[in-house]
Amino acid sequence: LKMLTLGGVSYAWSLLIFALVGFVAQMIDGAIGMAYAVFSNSFLLSMDIPPALSSASIHTAEVFTTLASGVSHLKLGNVDKKIFQKLLIPGVIGGCLGAYFLSSAPVNFMKTAVNIYLLIISLVMIAKAARLTLSGKPSFRGISLLGGLGGFMDAVGGGGWGPIVTSTLIARNHNPKLAIGSVNLAEFFVTIVESITFFMALGVVHWEIVLGS
Repeated sequence: LKMLTLGGVSYAWSLLIFALVGFVAQMIDGAIGMAYAVFSNSFLLSMDIPPALSSASIHTAEVFTTLASGVSHLKLGNVDKKIFQKLLIPGVIGGCLGAYFLSSAPVNFMKTAVNIYLLIISLVMIAKAARLTLSGKPSFRGISLLGGLGGFMDAVGGGGWGPIVTSTLIARNHNPKLAIGSVNLAEFFVTIVESITFFMALGVVHWEIVLGS
């Protein structure tokens, strides 16, 4: 168990700050179906938290947020079973490998790499939103590969599952509601495996980040 304070700020105020960050991140994620981890990780890295601990804490918090989101989408009929099944196993495997890689990689190198990755993901989100048009039949080709890549990059970058997977599915003419619901439900299982892998490799997460988020 490891506690964290921001620049000498008391634990209570640190928890409040993390809660505010988590609230804003979840508002963004709820509105567009992605970017909770991208926003949160950008903030945590700016606080000089090591990438592995940042990603581990974020994904532990996401176990609870994705459970609520996934169950809600399932009950509302927003889950395409075909998409979900194609994403699940590759996403879990990719997330596990990504978490293990990040846990064992040099901290200074990963800080630079993750910051560059988050910048690229943000630009990708903007670019896809700007040119998004739905026409023709949805394509199911390569969804399993997409899930594996999304899971790996999500763990390594501390975020990216939604921006990579959801945006790609929508760009391939999938119904946005079904794409978001299916991806969110699959993300619950991906984050569980990522969190377990991080805990086994690091043995610690910042619990005040988890509680605040």
